[in-house]
Amino acid sequence: METGGAILMALAKAGGSLKLRDLAEQLDMAAAQLHPYLVSFRNINMVEQTETGQYQLGPFALHLGLTRLNNQNAYRETIRRLPALAENLGLMVTVSVWGLHGPTIVYLQESEARIHSNVTLGGGYMVTATATGKVFAAFMPAKQTEPIIRAELEGRVAQLYAIPEVSESAFRAEVSMVREKGYAITRDLPIPGVSAIAAPVFDHTGTVQLVVTLIGPSNFIDVSETGASLEQLRRFTGDLSHDLGHIASA
Repeated sequence: METGGAILMALAKAGGSLKLRDLAEQLDMAAAQLHPYLVSFRNINMVEQTETGQYQLGPFALHLGLTRLNNQNAYRETIRRLPALAENLGLMVTVSVWGLHGPTIVYLQESEARIHSNVTLGGGYMVTATATGKVFAAFMPAKQTEPIIRAELEGRVAQLYAIPEVSESAFRAEVSMVREKGYAITRDLPIPGVSAIAAPVFDHTGTVQLVVTLIGPSNFIDVSETGASLEQLRRFTGDLSHDLGHIASA
């Protein structure tokens, strides 16, 4: 079963059809050893052969995948797993989705490390001044995020905190970096003494379903790029995205 699973995983990661020789090389198996597995998988429509004789996942694999996806819910899965993350790190954790007015908090897990903030269930985050907002800006379509970004940059949105004027060039550069790294970190912004780390959760289409954010006092939360907070958050969102069918690019 484990060998068969490795074969199916290799076909899934290929993103297309493979020759028997190429598949055998990827799995470090002899073609003669691999072929009987493929015959069995073909018999149950897990694998099919193209007109050119190459192998790819078949209709039964699609049926299994769709069944799995239909039983998955990003919000429900996140909430089910979140308490362990919050307890382990001792930090406040929020879950946000993109709403009519930008990032909107739909779940909040408090922590023992109390912070003075306006973070409340149903409240929102500024796109240009928070880690959560920058993650949405980095991974959501510009047609959805740009109107709110422009309003914030032009001062047409009421600010919850007295923050320095945001430089558009600096903001764009930071969003580009977030897109490259896959997460955002803010230090003492927008609230002095409070820092945050945010990372996205993707579904099988590569669409951002929500953003998970760790928040804590700056003298308590480790916001270094090699720290435990970022490592555990990225593992949490990465595992969740994987279970929702997302295949991360190289």
